Amino acid sequence: MSSRENILTKIKAIPRENSLLPEIPSFEFPMDHKAAFILSIQANKGEVIAESELKDFIAINRFEKILNLAKGMESLSTQPLPSDAHELNELEVAIIQGQFGVAENGAIWLTDENLGLRALPFITEHLVIVLEEKSLVSNMHEAYQRIGAQHSGFGLFIAGPSKTADIEQSLVIGAHGAKSLKVVLTNL
Repeated sequence: MSSRENILTKIKAIPRENSLLPEIPSFEFPMDHKAAFILSIQANKGEVIAESELKDFIAINRFEKILNLAKGMESLSTQPLPSDAHELNELEVAIIQGQFGVAENGAIWLTDENLGLRALPFITEHLVIVLEEKSLVSNMHEAYQRIGAQHSGFGLFIAGPSKTADIEQSLVIGAHGAKSLKVVLTNL
């Protein structure tokens, strides 16, 4: 018997106790979901705006390259979704639909269904996520329960614009992705 087999045999011979997994308590969230979500987005350097404010933001900045994949705002799009992410390299504004938001930290869940191309929220200069107010959940425990029921090959949480403080310990917004995150809460 080799030394490897000898070690594995001894490990397998060690008696193990079966123990139950701990019970996860229900975590109460005392704040109003919408108010907490807005505070969390603001703490993450994002902004919650109305649809009219989004139209003003686009008009004032004279954005020309806008890609819109969100429901109900098709008139804001100036270009179709390309088949290759490299064609997004000069995209100014991307408007996408979020699946749900987390009140405790402002994270918004997105999957391939929302993105069209996975690079979209990272390559655009300004990211806008349209989110139904009724889709807000209290905390990450509820969020992971919701994700568990979904069948998607790719998903991510976005909780604000890109930022880093690695460079001389100074906060830089837009270092690795979108310079701004704006969230439009709807009552659909």
